[in-house]
Parts: sequence; C-alpha cells; structure tokens
Amino acid sequence: MSSKWLQALTLAVAAFLSACSPIKVLNALTPSSTFTKTSSIAYGPDPRQKLDIYRPVTALPNAPVVVFFYGGSWNSGSKDDYGFVGEALASRGIVVVIADYRLYPQVRYPAFLQDGAQAVAWTRQHIAEYGADPTQLYLMGHSSGAYNASMLALDARWLNEVNLAPSMLKGWIGLAGPYDFLPIENRDVRPVFFFPNSPPDSQPINHVDHGAPPSLLIASASDTLVNPTRNTGGLAKKLHDAGVPVEVFYFTKTNHATLVASIAKPLRWLAPVLDRVTAFIQSTPGQ
Repeated sequence: MSSKWLQALTLAVAAFLSACSPIKVLNALTPSSTFTKTSSIAYGPDPRQKLDIYRPVTALPNAPVVVFFYGGSWNSGSKDDYGFVGEALASRGIVVVIADYRLYPQVRYPAFLQDGAQAVAWTRQHIAEYGADPTQLYLMGHSSGAYNASMLALDARWLNEVNLAPSMLKGWIGLAGPYDFLPIENRDVRPVFFFPNSPPDSQPINHVDHGAPPSLLIASASDTLVNPTRNTGGLAKKLHDAGVPVEVFYFTKTNHATLVASIAKPLRWLAPVLDRVTAFIQSTPGQ
C-alpha cells in the first residue's frame, strides 16, 4: 500500500468516526499487541492521583522509563486518553508512566506540579518492579503537560519536596510547551495562575541554569495556540546559552494538537516525533 493511499485511508477513517473525539479515534486505531498495561495505580490519596504503566511486550533489561504528562490548559485531560503515547513508546522498548494530576478548579498553581513530583517519586521508587531502570528516568509532556515536565526538570523546588532533584533525571522532552507566557492571554488559563498577579517564578524560562538535564524541544512551526518562537525558541536559546545540551525540532505538517497525535501509528507520516524522542533517549549521555 502506497504512503499516499495510507494517508488518505487514515483521514477517511478519521472522518468516518468524526462522531467520536479525535483522541478516541487515535486510540481505536492504535495497536494493542505491543504492550501490557497496569492501570490506575495510586501515587497519592486524591482520586486524581493515579497513574498507568505501559510495558513493552518484549522486555528489555534496564529499560528507560518516561513519565508523560498530557495537556489540557490545566483544567481538563485524562490519562485514559493517551494510550497511543504509551503504545508508541512501549513499541520502542521504553516503559511509560502516564499520570493524572489535579486540575483547576480543584487546585491552582503549583499543586499540579506537586502532583507531578509525587508521580515521579513513585516512579523512581517502584518502576524497577515493572522492568525499568529508575536511573534512566525521563520526563515528557505536551502543551501544559510540557510545562509541567519543564518545571519539574528546571525548578528544583518541586522534586526537592519529595527528596529528589532534577539532577537525577536523564533528560526531559517538551512538545509544544508554554515556557514563557506572562502576561497570560488565554482567559481559561488566567485563574490557574492567579491573573493578574501571576508569579514570575511560575515561568520555566526563569529557572534555567547550567545544571539542567539534557532537553529535547519539539514544536509545530505554525502553532497558533502556543507561540513556538517565544516559547520553544526562547527556552532553547536560554538552555544553549547556559551550556545545557538541547535539541530543537520544528515540523511544518503539524499544528498544536497533531504534534502529539503524530506519535500515534496512524499519523506518524505527519512528523517523525516518535523517532526524535527515541533517538534522544538512546543518545543521552550515559546511555
């Protein structure tokens, strides 16, 4: 089957299933034979403090582990929607943890970062039981989830609260993340960060130093929701200037949402996001 025909078929199926959400379509088209899943493990007392684990069917010794945080403007989202991310990374021999976290209006900044730190601490303590090497731990996120990952990797306060430090991370990966967004323009996001009194220390770009872990930043060149020049480009420059290893990629066929969707098998023709993530993990110093 030609690649053009496959692309057309993928789009036709998506259109046919348009009554479903795009994420449900992606998950419906995602293979289930490449991983085993352990669901809804509690990492804290709140109902939102649960995580899922995706393990490669063919286990690798000392496999790396990625803790993935989804986006949703800190007011929506569910780990159940991101099975396609778990499958994709598991198919490359990576153990994946996808964590729910508390959202607005239940909480505001920085509670969701504290949840993320707790999920990382649980992973560090327990992931060896699931076949991964806790010393090969990466953070990854999309959109507001990329913000969460970046803050845990760059601002030591949050991991310090759970007796960890960013230095224990092998690296972090941000997809279309907002890293420098004050003053806040998005009305849905404003109350999350106490607008108009949003604290400057809530911005990842203000926490860069030479000791930050290696970084992979990916964005869509035409992203109209999170400005790629200011956010991805600005953070990449600051990391580079601080001497932090950083890789940056921009893709032209994706938008804000389809950047993460291109990780799913039916949409990988849009951009080689999965390949870039896999290569970063395989080539991080010390691997």
